Amino acid sequence: MENEKKVSAISDVGAWAMNVISSVGIIMANKQLMSNRGYAFSFATTLTGFHFAVTAIVGLVSNATGYSAAKHVPLWELLWFSVVANMSITGMNFSLMLNSVGFYQISKLSMIPVSIGSLQKKYSIGSFELLSKTAPIQALSLLILGPFIDYYLSGKLITDYNISTGASLFILLSCSLAVFCNVSQYLCIGRFSAVSFQVLGHMKTVCVLTLGWLLFDSELTFKNIMGMIIAVVGMVIYSWAVEVEKQSSAKNLAHSKNSLTEEEIRLLKEGVEKNPLKDVELGEAKG
Repeated sequence: MENEKKVSAISDVGAWAMNVISSVGIIMANKQLMSNRGYAFSFATTLTGFHFAVTAIVGLVSNATGYSAAKHVPLWELLWFSVVANMSITGMNFSLMLNSVGFYQISKLSMIPVSIGSLQKKYSIGSFELLSKTAPIQALSLLILGPFIDYYLSGKLITDYNISTGASLFILLSCSLAVFCNVSQYLCIGRFSAVSFQVLGHMKTVCVLTLGWLLFDSELTFKNIMGMIIAVVGMVIYSWAVEVEKQSSAKNLAHSKNSLTEEEIRLLKEGVEKNPLKDVELGEAKG
């Protein structure tokens, strides 16, 4: 039992760490790729299509090798989810292209991934299995519509973009990080509560603001610094409160196992009161 708890705790920490590192890393890679001071790859929708294409390939390989099992989810549910997810991710990437990494991350906190969790519970499907089903649909739709959407938003055609070696490397890096980011996102939603997920978001915000200031000369004001301090203090307090609650629950469980409830005591008293009367009646009858 204790070994199972340790394994579960290690896997939770691993999912948490993977999500933080990949999420922060992909923001930095995308900012370098899409900003004018970087490689000016202003095709956010198409880039998202690349991300899901690579993720879909990984999912197909996983299913083929037996690492993950395919489960049935209605096609209309997958299509509806893919449309909503594509709009959300494309909007966030476009925001990253136009704004600072700090503004991007703070605006991203308002988006709570409820749809993923509801689908997982509704169809009892694992995180990676669900991702394997949605990624091909998202990739296909984004790669077909992406160039037209990007042209409408930026006035540039992807076919006119002169891709360099550096831009190619950053696209590959972004796609690789996207796989880890997508997988860890689904893993975290399956494992952690909404509050824990928001704490995870605050941790990423602190990392993004700090790295944005160090790498891209983003403005780091007194309010930003105070916000990061408050976020860190909040995470510490939350961790402490969760640990206290766990210890309290364990004590209450142990106490309940070693003590009788009021109902059990009442029934026991009634049993003791009834038994002597029966013995007396039996004695009189024998006499």
